[in-house]
Amino acid sequence: MSGDSVPRVPETRMSDADRERVAERLRTAHGEGRLTLEEFDQRLTGVFTARTFAEVEQYVADLPGSPLTSVAPERADLRTTAATLKRRGRWVVPRQLVVTAKAGTVKLDFTEAVISHPVIYIDLDVYAGSTILVLPPGSTVDIDNVELVAGSSRVRGVTASSFAGDGLHVVVRGKQRAGTLVTRTRRRFLRWQW
Repeated sequence: MSGDSVPRVPETRMSDADRERVAERLRTAHGEGRLTLEEFDQRLTGVFTARTFAEVEQYVADLPGSPLTSVAPERADLRTTAATLKRRGRWVVPRQLVVTAKAGTVKLDFTEAVISHPVIYIDLDVYAGSTILVLPPGSTVDIDNVELVAGSSRVRGVTASSFAGDGLHVVVRGKQRAGTLVTRTRRRFLRWQW
């Protein structure tokens, strides 16, 4: 898969960052002589006015690289024991994540992830550890179905809601025992992000 591709399902709405990645793909094609200046201008205008991935597909269909649309897996299992488990950067997020952790920390950063589903489910089975979920701006989270046993939960900078908003909606279920569940947006200080 090309690093310039943006795998999503066609009816998913695009973010500004998604449009910029497709625009960069067009810039590369123009720089390689694959598109005339007129073609480049027409396609770039189309990309920046598109709402969904299906609308953008026509502007890159004849260019090298993988198509914009592909299907993310339905489920993935993440396990750790006495260790830290992290997912960050560009990683493909399935519809359902099953997280099992014993005496470890789990940090899942969704801000640059490839997310095909508007709603994702995270099933927790965490004992004596922390779970940190970093969501993109505009996301909503539902943690009503998490059983906390000798632990705590915090939601910062993310709307806690049982109903999906316009952005990504994350439904967290399961058990968080003897640890913390933190849901937040990405933190920034000068040029650092975490």
